[in-house]
Amino acid sequence: MSALEQTRPDQTRPNHHGRIMSSLILLVVLTIKGVLGQRIIGGQEVKSYFIKYQASIQYNNFHYCGGTLIHPQANLLKVVLGEHSFSSLEGFEQEFNVSKVLVYYMYNYMTFDNDIMLLKLERPAILNANVQPAVLPRVDTSPLQQGTACTVSGWGVTNIFSYYLSPVLRAVDVNGDSGGPLICNGHFEGIVSWGISCANPNFPGVYTKIRMYLSWINWIIQNDS
Repeated sequence: MSALEQTRPDQTRPNHHGRIMSSLILLVVLTIKGVLGQRIIGGQEVKSYFIKYQASIQYNNFHYCGGTLIHPQANLLKVVLGEHSFSSLEGFEQEFNVSKVLVYYMYNYMTFDNDIMLLKLERPAILNANVQPAVLPRVDTSPLQQGTACTVSGWGVTNIFSYYLSPVLRAVDVNGDSGGPLICNGHFEGIVSWGISCANPNFPGVYTKIRMYLSWINWIIQNDS
């Protein structure tokens, strides 16, 4: 049974999953824009299983938004890891129900400020050649410089005037599937959050900055395993 919680680091909660020696936490963002808020304009198809941390968050077996695997540690939504193409069953997929939804305690439903949540999977994922966590930046990681090349990935729409999601995982350096990862210099630096229209050059794309939430993420990992 999924549980929706707003969590803050000073809360102490009992561990309902103590019998599980290791669990998996998936970092995702969900927006109320839903499927129509997803886009991956331009870009190109990713080589199969090259992006190993990408997750598909699904509702009623349909892709809803992207997600990112962040840490392997000691039902409304479904999480699929090891996915590349929605049009075929390739044999590498791992499907999970979500046991807990953890919303950042300062998330603003009106402005989308602090647009980040964690999903806890019902059982550990199997890390292998196709599934690996993204690398979180550390507190002492050098700040990103202006002009740094970054990449986002997902299954969003590929054309401004299209409502059809890409059937295969794609990567692009501008807009991405809502909830998808922003990877810069090999580190998971941001989550695709929202923007005005799709790939509009007159407005910025908005990302959730992972570095601002490292203490919260690490607290959840250490206290809710």
